[in-house]
Amino acid sequence: MESGKRNLIIVLVVILVIALAIYSLFAGNYNKFVKMDVAIKAAWSQVENQLQRRYDLIPNLVETVKGFAKQEKSVFVEVTNARAKVGGAGNIPDKIAANNQLSGALSRLLLVVERYPDLKSNQNFMRLQDELAGTENRIAVERMRYNEAVKAYNEAIRSFPANIIAGMFNFKENPYFEAPKEAKTAPQVKF
Repeated sequence: MESGKRNLIIVLVVILVIALAIYSLFAGNYNKFVKMDVAIKAAWSQVENQLQRRYDLIPNLVETVKGFAKQEKSVFVEVTNARAKVGGAGNIPDKIAANNQLSGALSRLLLVVERYPDLKSNQNFMRLQDELAGTENRIAVERMRYNEAVKAYNEAIRSFPANIIAGMFNFKENPYFEAPKEAKTAPQVKF
């Protein structure tokens, strides 16, 4: 009898240890994914803060340049249309695409500026250009932080055995905020 009780206790302890191990595997990974998802949302929020700052600066920049470069209407229309797409983008992939389009339009606007020496000496324009350059730098930093958070999360949900838990609880990969293909070639200044 004693040996039967002892064997039963050993079996129960083993089952309990296995159950605790499985629970901690599930709970630990689930909680890790939740924390990483929250970190991605916080990083994206910081990206959006900087994108909003750029979005708010653009009308002032465009109006200042318009005063000097009335014949460059197509560039202004392109910037305005790209800005409108940013305002209408709903999900993260759409926001990334719209902001990449806006970045391209802004680089073309700054090329127009090179043709107008009087504009480059205007204090309002210089201040706006400095604000925009600072904002672009902030966007780059926040985009890097967002992409680092996405990378860590995407790796975690794809690693075994965590990928099983990620699949069970519907944790999906998040998109990176990548530069558009056009950004790989430098804009050309022509006088």
